[in-house]
Amino acid sequence: MLVATVVWSCVCFLAAPLPYNKRFWVTSRWNVFIIWAARAICGIRYQVKGYENLPARPAILLSKHQSAWETIFMLPNMRRPLVYVFKKEILYIPFFGWGMALLRMIPIDRKQGKNAFAQVVRHSRRRLADGQSIIMFPEGTRIPVGKKGKYKSGGARLAVETQTPVVPIAHNAGECWPRGSFIKRPGLVTVSIGKPISPENHTPDSLMHEVENWIESEMRVISPHVYKGG
Repeated sequence: MLVATVVWSCVCFLAAPLPYNKRFWVTSRWNVFIIWAARAICGIRYQVKGYENLPARPAILLSKHQSAWETIFMLPNMRRPLVYVFKKEILYIPFFGWGMALLRMIPIDRKQGKNAFAQVVRHSRRRLADGQSIIMFPEGTRIPVGKKGKYKSGGARLAVETQTPVVPIAHNAGECWPRGSFIKRPGLVTVSIGKPISPENHTPDSLMHEVENWIESEMRVISPHVYKGG
């Protein structure tokens, strides 16, 4: 990953003058390579259930967060180009952050408090209008396998504000690529994509509650051995 990141960031800089869709394609080849390398070197295979549930129109994807794997995998493998909402400090990471800066991501300045969400809404409206989908991780940080973090309502608030359908996503990437672990384990990652949920007649809290219920229920289908007895 270190070698590929340095090399590919240089390629991304060369692609910077290209139109956005071509620049996105070039940049996301890094993601494709890393997922391939994870399979070839570490034996991390994957399958996707419910790909047909991804709508043709832009949507807000709300995903379980267990690993770095899903943050890499999602970018080139969803139906539409993705925009991540993340803390702006990531842009300062050498090479990786510089490559991210070339895409239409939405960095958050958490020091701005309530104004930060207003900025997210403003930028998200533009991205959705341009045809990109937004992806967010409601738990906020990577959660250990078998555990559940507190689902924050920011993604649901954004969906209600913009009247954009939400797509819930569950996966078990943490079983193969654990949080904070250098060691990767061979195995099969299942990415399960739920049906779109309309924000109509929902409050942010009720919408997030529906998303949370679907994701956590699906986790027990994907990883029954982890939740056995729970």
